[in-house]
Amino acid sequence: MKSNNIWFTSDHHFGHKNIIEFSKRPFQNVDEMNSEMIRRWNEKVSKEDVVYHLGDFGLTSPSKLRQIRNQLNGKIHLIIGNHETSALEISDCFESVQNYLELTINDSDAFKGQRFIVLLHYAMKVWNASHYGTWHLYGHTHGELPDDETSLSFDVGVDCHGFYPISYDEVKLIMSRKKWKPPFEIRNK
Repeated sequence: MKSNNIWFTSDHHFGHKNIIEFSKRPFQNVDEMNSEMIRRWNEKVSKEDVVYHLGDFGLTSPSKLRQIRNQLNGKIHLIIGNHETSALEISDCFESVQNYLELTINDSDAFKGQRFIVLLHYAMKVWNASHYGTWHLYGHTHGELPDDETSLSFDVGVDCHGFYPISYDEVKLIMSRKKWKPPFEIRNK
């Protein structure tokens, strides 16, 4: 898979009135929140782009959530979060629906030209091949979990990124600034 049309995001909570107060979102009401997040999504994502949504897509009726999904650009793969009742009822709107995904992306800067990324709604301390420098992207925390600069993982949720999805290149830049060291190197010092 090529990296120039891949996006990551999480925790939109489309239709969820209480998330505005819970996450201190800068919206007056749920309609404003929904329309602004749809606008920001489509500002970045084109119709043919691939989006990995790491859970909590929306908390509203399946019919309203389908209407929202139909306004969003891109081919969306949903990683199941803890608030997916309606999203699961409209699973035909997604390219795939999974609990967990191990993704490989072609990237000439990565080991052997392939970047391995583990996607899950929840943050993990370790994940498959984490000791080899693979990445882990998650959501769920709404920016409340402090980032660990020594770990190749971070929250891709909208509350952390101006209510925009983030591109593979943006993820790559964030990861390049991390101070991660292979655990074998650390023990040998």
